[in-house]
Amino acid sequence: MPAANDLPDILETTEAERLATGFLFTEGPLWHPDGYWYFVDLRRNHLHRIRPGQAPELVRKTEGGNGTTFDLKGDLIVCEGDGRKVTRTGPDGRVETVVDRYQGGRFNRPNDVVCRSDGSLYFTDPDKRVPYAQREIPGPAGIDNLWDGACVYRVASGGALSVIAHCEYPNGLAFSPDERTLYVANTRSSKYIHAIELGASGEMTGRRIFADMNEGTERGIPDGLKVDSQGRVYCTGPGGIWVFTPGGKKVGVIRFPEQAVNFAFGGPDLRTLFCCAYTSVYTLRVKAPGQPHPWYRSRGMKAEG
Repeated sequence: MPAANDLPDILETTEAERLATGFLFTEGPLWHPDGYWYFVDLRRNHLHRIRPGQAPELVRKTEGGNGTTFDLKGDLIVCEGDGRKVTRTGPDGRVETVVDRYQGGRFNRPNDVVCRSDGSLYFTDPDKRVPYAQREIPGPAGIDNLWDGACVYRVASGGALSVIAHCEYPNGLAFSPDERTLYVANTRSSKYIHAIELGASGEMTGRRIFADMNEGTERGIPDGLKVDSQGRVYCTGPGGIWVFTPGGKKVGVIRFPEQAVNFAFGGPDLRTLFCCAYTSVYTLRVKAPGQPHPWYRSRGMKAEG
């Protein structure tokens, strides 16, 4: 166990509690208001759920399941990278495809996804892990007008699909409390967080670098990304989960026994930080709750604190 975290303005507890271990690569954490967490064991293509104090349960096999969220009905949305698609799982367990193509070409590897209060879904589709000859957007592989880089997409509540922005390697996503800024973690050669300004209809109106994470030699990359009720931005990075003020100033790093990969706020008060860290999943308690998912609000959950 590493030294206890010393972030008195952020953390209520300072040492992580391990809930379960023995996985290959954990990802896709998500709190369900009925009292459990979803997460994936990405290398095994397993979607799990776990209740505090109980062993994890296998929900289903995925096609490279990664980022997760809910839609406004509470159906589970999953980015399935191997299947090159975004899926929806209903209460009966039936899995259907939300989107898998843009302009006739299959996506690269959908990675992470978030839901806005208007019901639209935003997801990232990095291309660096797909051989060039297998990249199909916006047409068959090998033609001259393939995108130079990867994209952040928006699926409107009515189903219309559009490109929001191009990024080098878009990964984790999170909205500011007013949903007018979409934060995007950029992974690989340049480690930083984009801030994409959104118009009333959800389109990009501007963009900037919110925070530079090219610092030090510790293991870790910008990946999982969340925002708390005070507008602070949390992002995995070298050494753990980095915390930034709403203005982009680094507050500190939350450390775990293993390198943090992704995380989510949850629990009845949204003040439990659930961390996916390679072979294990951990929790810590924080002082300010995370931003509630729009579906949580319909069930009476609020970010108070």
